[in-house]
Amino acid sequence: MGPLDGIRVVDLSTVLMGPHATQALAEMGADVVKVEAPDGDVIRQVGPARHDGMGALFLNSNRGKRGLCLDLKHPRGRDALLALLRGADVLVHNLRPQAIARLGLDYAALAPDHPRLVYASLCGFGSGGPYSGRPAYDDLIQGASGLSYWIARAGDGTPRYVPTALADRVVGISAVGAICAALFARERSGRGQEIEIPMFETMAALVLSDHLSGASFEPPLEGEGYARLLSRHRRPYRTRDGHICALVYTDRHWTALLAELGEADLPRRDPRFASFASRSANIDHVYAFLGERFRERTTGEWLALLERIDVPAMPMHDVPGLLADPHLAAVGFFQAFEHPTQGRLRGTAPAVRWSDSVSPPPSPAPRQGEHGVEVLREAGLDDATIRALIDEGVLLLPSSAGENG
Repeated sequence: MGPLDGIRVVDLSTVLMGPHATQALAEMGADVVKVEAPDGDVIRQVGPARHDGMGALFLNSNRGKRGLCLDLKHPRGRDALLALLRGADVLVHNLRPQAIARLGLDYAALAPDHPRLVYASLCGFGSGGPYSGRPAYDDLIQGASGLSYWIARAGDGTPRYVPTALADRVVGISAVGAICAALFARERSGRGQEIEIPMFETMAALVLSDHLSGASFEPPLEGEGYARLLSRHRRPYRTRDGHICALVYTDRHWTALLAELGEADLPRRDPRFASFASRSANIDHVYAFLGERFRERTTGEWLALLERIDVPAMPMHDVPGLLADPHLAAVGFFQAFEHPTQGRLRGTAPAVRWSDSVSPPPSPAPRQGEHGVEVLREAGLDDATIRALIDEGVLLLPSSAGENG
């Protein structure tokens, strides 16, 4: 099966950052057990839904997992989790340090009895700094990392957030790499370890990789930010009937395009177009020139022309456009499957492919507590113990978890 076949992940994370990471691990073949508190992951309530607790955002961030609903504040709930951890390779959580310590599930508490456990803590801010332990959300981190500032610089001066949960997704992807690296290190040493993946530092590094610019030097050189990315004209170009995304970048691109436009002598007439360096130094003027020219033809005409002269271009998609994209259809990017209670659903296939491994077939996100009995049986609990957990309200199954879908 997948490259992580045989790896069990206990997922205590909620909302998007951690679930995005563990869904990726599930797509690589790991057995991911999503452990929820009695009130469930709040993201279950976000977006359109056919049934309460099964919103679209939850469905698209928790595929391929099994669901276990435990009251970890109850001693017997914690004991059940510890039994599950005996056969686990990875634990992932995004609880604040104080909260995970109160549950007695911090790394220091678990490591003596679980020396091979890879313990991944996805947090807002790294330990040791004054922000450590603070709550963090995607919006806060986009602003604190400078992303909103650069959006304002590149636009009309108004700070905004990227309209996708970018920080959550990026940090989730970073966590996948860190977890896989720790599993590889364990193959060498035989020991697990604690991994800290902080949102603020991860996103600050991402943004500064483009925009540290002159501050990269000591003393600093003049210049702030990556000028091309900050041009107010850097946007999809308007055409006669829509928009197109095109990047006329290299000297070869410019020579080919200007010949098509009857402007082959433009670099001689206007030194701002003469070389890569001069175009970069005058990027606002260059992009404004392209913006005017792209208005002269339709999107289809431009896509055909730019493909013919090998200048990179793509249509600007909305959701229906992505669903109808011929390339995504050809590579099987969208997968349809039946959910036992939600009916027919559409999801995305893993984008990564391996020559010697196969991603597991798609499986739907779990109902709250759906697999509790089978998971705890696998962990070694007998039926009498499981029944007692149910009777005491420590183990919740879908009906008792208040989720009827």
